[in-house]
Amino acid sequence: MTSRRTQARILVGAAALGTVSALMAPVSATADSSGAQLQGGAVVSVERAVDLTAEQVAGQLQGKIDSSQVRYGVTAYRVTYRTTDSGGARTTASQLVVLPKNGARHLSTVSWLHGTTVYRKDVASENPQSTDRLVALLLASTGRAVSAPDYVGLGSGEGFHPYGDPAATVAASVDGLRAARAVAHRNGRELERKVDVSGFSQGGPATMLVGRALQQEGADRYFRLGALAPVSGPYNLSVFEAAAANDEINNSGLYLAYFVTAWNRMYGLYASPNDAFASGYADDVEGLFDGYHTPKDITKVLPTTSKVLFKEDFLNKVRKPDGVLKDRLRPMDHTCDWRPDVPVEIFYGRGDKDVDPGHTAYCAAQLRQNDAAPRVTDVGDYDHNGSVLQAVPRIIRFFDESAAKGN
Repeated sequence: MTSRRTQARILVGAAALGTVSALMAPVSATADSSGAQLQGGAVVSVERAVDLTAEQVAGQLQGKIDSSQVRYGVTAYRVTYRTTDSGGARTTASQLVVLPKNGARHLSTVSWLHGTTVYRKDVASENPQSTDRLVALLLASTGRAVSAPDYVGLGSGEGFHPYGDPAATVAASVDGLRAARAVAHRNGRELERKVDVSGFSQGGPATMLVGRALQQEGADRYFRLGALAPVSGPYNLSVFEAAAANDEINNSGLYLAYFVTAWNRMYGLYASPNDAFASGYADDVEGLFDGYHTPKDITKVLPTTSKVLFKEDFLNKVRKPDGVLKDRLRPMDHTCDWRPDVPVEIFYGRGDKDVDPGHTAYCAAQLRQNDAAPRVTDVGDYDHNGSVLQAVPRIIRFFDESAAKGN
């Protein structure tokens, strides 16, 4: 049964996809038709979204996330900034930047990467009730600056959301940090160089992609990687999508439909929707995943199981991918296949029926094969969305511990 929270946000266990080295480094500058340089991360607009006392932050979190770590009030800004899309073209993206009202000039920084969101307004910068808005407020209330990018094509950003593309994911995240630094500077604040990165569901593999880009690929001249804390991510995407094709996860048909329509737009998985989707649904699916339909809109039209929504021949291609699908999935089975030089703690909930806990074990094994020593934490018998609510207070303690050790 689909929970109300799941209907409120369909969080698909998927992340940025595609080739992993050259594609992942965001373009630092592009040129417009007049030849002017438009830097990635350049701020286009800033609007104050909310200003809260510590008591008000705690009130927002009540009944949702443990508020015992709240220490300061916060000011949040809705920021539009320059970045690049999946093809490297100039575009804009939006994010929520949150600064603590603690009087400190120099601030430690967190990049918070959200799970997959089908409706463009269900992101931290737009939806005051979203889990990602609450997480950003809590993190900032502990004395940190927070950059919570909406990714390309969500929030008020231009164009469509190139779901799962590594170039666009890393660009939006790193350029988001640059924009956050500029906003902080305008407020007489400075962001420290080390950035702690964390994210949930899709944001789990995205955390590892952004971490690798900062550490190994020199994605930014200023920022350096601090600690990594991914939550409930699908780190073996081939297995995740096969599980969706086999209806082995919650809301499998909806998850797979979002994945397939987005990837078809980017990579060309089928010539016509009729090649992938069952009759009666083929004419509607692509339009429903345009970013302007809510999860409720989608569930009114589409079945939640893959066996009803898709043609069997297409499901077999997902179960045993080849060609472009295989090529694009392969890098996303290796987002943890590197050696972070920083502390890593991977969080999951053993009651997760959307992203199997085996993905966390898979990620940890890849890290250990590269001589890293990740900490793995089971937050308890919680479902997918519940796992992040339990993880965030632990993530704060982990970041505090890492900072105290000088990492």
